[in-house]
Amino acid sequence: MCVNSRGVAYYLHGKTVTLQNGRPMPIYAFNRRLNPAAALDTLPEGYRVAEKANNGLPYVVREAPVQSVSP
Repeated sequence: MCVNSRGVAYYLHGKTVTLQNGRPMPIYAFNRRLNPAAALDTLPEGYRVAEKANNGLPYVVREAPVQSVSP
């Protein structure tokens, strides 16, 4: 569960869809209603939650990988 800056609770849902080329792709979204069949308890590794400034809706963003600097 995620509570936005306006105090509204959102639940994280996820599923895997198959693209036209046959590759599976995970999709994550927030919803105000809880769907027990698609609800996720935790955010997947490598993702973070962001919020739209104009309306407060949360969304999932993939974190950029950290690149090491070679001397």
